[in-house]
Amino acid sequence: MSGAWESAAKGVFRLPSGRLVRGRGLRRPLPAGQRPEFGLYLQGRRPPQTEWEARWVRWPDFWLPTDRVDFAASLREAWRRAETERVEVACGGGVGRTGTALACLAILDGVPSGEAVAYVRRHYAPRAVETPWQARFVARFKP
Repeated sequence: MSGAWESAAKGVFRLPSGRLVRGRGLRRPLPAGQRPEFGLYLQGRRPPQTEWEARWVRWPDFWLPTDRVDFAASLREAWRRAETERVEVACGGGVGRTGTALACLAILDGVPSGEAVAYVRRHYAPRAVETPWQARFVARFKP
């Protein structure tokens, strides 16, 4: 995978296919090391401009994306690009919305929907996917 993140880097999540995606919280400083080539940002309002290509999905804290069709398209783009590029997914804290999106990415990558939350909690963050409605969203996500 040319351009991929180092798998030992903090916050880097490995999908079953081997694709690597960095999850992070935007309220914390940008981690040292390689910069993303593409970012998917999940915020209630537009995040600041980045030096790299990015997509923004309107997603209020603790809730769900306001446009689920746009979210699914953005996620498919992130998944596709993660095969050869450094991709990050981020929200304010890097746990709820980011974990929910990573679980949906895992589904795109072949993890059964009923196992996706546990997969993300095991391989990314134990508290990922913070609310019951986020967990239901993952269980009902269709690639």
